[in-house]
Amino acid sequence: MNVMNYKGYAARIDYSEEDGLLVGHIAGIRDVVGFHGESVQALRAAFEEAVNDYLNTCAKVGRDLQKPYSGKLSLRLEPELHATVALKAELAHKSINQWVADVISREAHA
Repeated sequence: MNVMNYKGYAARIDYSEEDGLLVGHIAGIRDVVGFHGESVQALRAAFEEAVNDYLNTCAKVGRDLQKPYSGKLSLRLEPELHATVALKAELAHKSINQWVADVISREAHA
C-alpha cells in the first residue's frame, strides 16, 4: 500500500487507469477528502492543499477536526488469550499495554 503523511493525516494512494492519474483519499476520517495529480510531486502538493483546506474549513465553520486515530485501542480477548498476554508481559517486565504495543509495532513494521 502506498501512503502519504502530512500534519498527522495519512492518505491512501491509488492509480486510476481510466483517468491516467494518481488518486488519493485521506484515510481514517469519516469525511471524504480526495485529491489527485499527474505526478508524485503534483499529488504531494494536492494532498497538502487538501489537508490544509480541510483544517481551514473546519475552523471556519466551527467544526471539530476528525483526527485519524486517537492512539487508544480497545480489544476484547478470550480469557485464555488474555491470561497468556498477561503472563508474557509480566515475564518481559512490561505492562500488558506496553507489551501489546511492542508486539503490534514489531508486526506492523515487519
